[in-house]
Amino acid sequence: MIELIEVRKKYNRLEVLKGISTKFNQSECIALIGPNGCGKTTLIKSILGMVLPDSGEITFNNKSIFNETDYRNYIGYMPQIGKYPENMSIGQIVEMMKELRGGHLSFDEDLYKAYKLEQILNKRMRTLSGGTTQKVSAALAFMFNPLVYILDEPTAGLDPISAEILKDKMLLEKSNGKLILITSHLLSDLDELVSEIVFMQEGELLIHQTVDELKTKTGEEKLSKAISTILKAQLK
Repeated sequence: MIELIEVRKKYNRLEVLKGISTKFNQSECIALIGPNGCGKTTLIKSILGMVLPDSGEITFNNKSIFNETDYRNYIGYMPQIGKYPENMSIGQIVEMMKELRGGHLSFDEDLYKAYKLEQILNKRMRTLSGGTTQKVSAALAFMFNPLVYILDEPTAGLDPISAEILKDKMLLEKSNGKLILITSHLLSDLDELVSEIVFMQEGELLIHQTVDELKTKTGEEKLSKAISTILKAQLK
């Protein structure tokens, strides 16, 4: 569904993506992990068309995304920190996004309803807590029934119940054939969710394996321990 071929990006002398090649398929929930500064954000922004790589190719359903915008209609994006016009209400933000996305006869309101956003539609964005802003971002990411979800630290700032609601929704969409890309520092959140792990470090892709492969290869039951074991072996 999404393929990256020798993708490279430099900021001045700093090479943040060093020839990344990999493929993300539908019906998978893939965790993109690695230390701060490893290139995760640049990789995501490149897929979203927010960053233009210096070289390489990115395709969406076998078509290059470069100089294209229509493919973005098939992506739901949840930023780590949602930034919205402070004077607009939740209801105004939702209606604005519906107008911008256009062409939808129906909307996926599972999270919108689960988070009871209809009860606080008149609240201004500047008055919201970080957790409530996250709920708005999550509801918007899923509302337009895309083929791909890109979720940046999706459970950060959410209370445990709200986080579980979001996890259940991710699992449902994965079972419906959607591709879900998650960035997260909380490996404990990933065990029950993800089917594949992509680990990046210093602009390079070190691991792209299924969770089952990682656990079988290392003999570890916990995902965090399996990844740690693989990385220690590679650094020897």
